[in-house]
Amino acid sequence: MGDVLHALPAAAALKNAWPDCSIGWVIEPRWSPLLRATCSSAAKPVVDEIFPAETRRWKQRPLSTGTLTEIVGLRRRLRQGRFNLCVDMQGSIRSAVIGRMAAAGEFCGPAEPREAPARWLYQGRIPVASTHVVEQGCELLGQGVGMNLRPAEIDFPFDGEAQRSCETELSGIWESGRYALLCPTAGWGAKQWPAERFGAVARELHRRGVPAVINAAGSADPVAEKVVAASEEYATTMAGDIPQLIELTRRAAVVIAGDTGPLHLAAAMRRPVVALFGPTDPARNGPYGTAARILRHGRERRDHRRLAEPEAGLLEITVDEVVAAAEELLESAQG
Repeated sequence: MGDVLHALPAAAALKNAWPDCSIGWVIEPRWSPLLRATCSSAAKPVVDEIFPAETRRWKQRPLSTGTLTEIVGLRRRLRQGRFNLCVDMQGSIRSAVIGRMAAAGEFCGPAEPREAPARWLYQGRIPVASTHVVEQGCELLGQGVGMNLRPAEIDFPFDGEAQRSCETELSGIWESGRYALLCPTAGWGAKQWPAERFGAVARELHRRGVPAVINAAGSADPVAEKVVAASEEYATTMAGDIPQLIELTRRAAVVIAGDTGPLHLAAAMRRPVVALFGPTDPARNGPYGTAARILRHGRERRDHRRLAEPEAGLLEITVDEVVAAAEELLESAQG
């Protein structure tokens, strides 16, 4: 989710600069609603054609007949697109293999990709100098097409069904007309601030007249349940799909999250965010283009290992710090 949101500003910048270009995007189906995004400047769809790729399921059953059939089908559809250029915006071996399948006129990717072997599949290796991954995406795509691109804002169109669902779920939750959205999970344990502390934040915000809604991964999300219990039942959970999360985020007065997809969605939607960072570097992938308070201790550390326990620096962030940062953003929005 984060990778898609970090790449969209570059694609939107290209569409703004070259409105007649056709952009295709290979994506896991569960993230495809993100590609409904439009360019803020002209409400023009950023992506013209979506190519679903069930890579997570393929990894689980790599040699099954169904997997092989779907991979061959994706390869055929990509080649039918007759793309002039394919750019690997993710820099993984998986994305590089899929990009090579497209047989575009040119296939390029970062000179220093996330997974080093991916570079050997590129015809063109593009060096990037920017620090933040959003700006890196603009460098990468811009050099690929021969343009100077700067990150463009995107908008997400309203989804009627998701709007109605969100409004039903939230009815009666707040009287002040605002709420804080707390997103307690992360891609791996080292980036995940303790659920009990999220619960304490929810409790303190409630005492200040700001209800908390917890973004749950499902109807039986154990992390969300821990947050609600620690909040003394003041917090409310809401689970839903990507369109529902978009509508939930759209209405939030402030979003509190670690380095995870919902944080980057909130930033893309220009909602105020309190970002809790541990082993990853906010200079590279912190919230971009929105009002933000970034909390991080142990700044000299950068560690992308998928460790299960929260990173020590992340644990130094206190409940009081988070509440104070949230209050500051809420006051700024009102003032």
